[in-house]
Amino acid sequence: MDQPKIERLLRLMVMMTGNTNSTIEDFAHSLKTTSRSVYRYIDTIRSSGFVVEKMRSNVYKLGKMPRGSVDFSKLIYFSEEEAHIINSLIHNLDNTNLLKRNLQKKLAALCEYVTPAEIICDKTASIKVEALGNAIFHKKSVILRNYESANSDHTSDRLIEPFAFSANYIDIWGYDLEKGENRVYKVSRIGNVEITSDSWINEDDHRKVEADCFRMNGETDIRVKLHLSLRAKNLLVEEYPLAEKDLKHQKEHWTLETIVHDMAGVGRFVIGLADEIEISDSPELEQYIHDYALRHIINRKRDPEAPL
Repeated sequence: MDQPKIERLLRLMVMMTGNTNSTIEDFAHSLKTTSRSVYRYIDTIRSSGFVVEKMRSNVYKLGKMPRGSVDFSKLIYFSEEEAHIINSLIHNLDNTNLLKRNLQKKLAALCEYVTPAEIICDKTASIKVEALGNAIFHKKSVILRNYESANSDHTSDRLIEPFAFSANYIDIWGYDLEKGENRVYKVSRIGNVEITSDSWINEDDHRKVEADCFRMNGETDIRVKLHLSLRAKNLLVEEYPLAEKDLKHQKEHWTLETIVHDMAGVGRFVIGLADEIEISDSPELEQYIHDYALRHIINRKRDPEAPL
């Protein structure tokens, strides 16, 4: 088995032990492979001696190993006392040591004793992260008080079922109970976190929402195609490095063909470089730009002094 396949196999095993009930299609999408390949990986995992449980139609998880098998969890388990000693030793490292935060993150991932809040320097952020972590552990919904939305430019309360953090605790994945969809929330934009007494009721629908190359999240996939000048291409890669993998060099321009989850990110970029970008075969993006321009024309008529 070659290196990419081994990597996908290991990533699949990690996903199958997670706290969400992902389907074969979810695995295929995350691993950028086919459902048929996922089934083959699962057969490989099963034939290697691991227990694979079919939870419900099209949902598979790793089960407990049979008696006599090597218990891999014991290789990375720390008692509370051991974790306390290790955490104290790490804490005494100088803050300029680049390994300090990485070691704390790994220790937090391996045992319950070290909470995510302990590795966050900002006291306000650590309080919010700790509250969200408690809600996840007890499977309770929360109210994100005074959440600052980047899209609507105003604050509001959000009732969600939080279920996972990003690796650096900057974002929290949650199921929005009002909109009925999974969304990503910036911890820094949350005023405060209020844990409710209500337990999760949508756990089967919890799924991490991937970000597109313009850092926009959502469950909608929209294909866009842009022709860029050399300057626009360079600015794109500098501001959004992940876009580089979807760029192709043509004779006199560069072409970006990618999937976005929200028009706001790509729309702002295109509007800022309108003279150096041509939209191709992307009706949704063209409509977004049209509506954006129309709103600004109306606003200018109402207030001639309003900024462009």
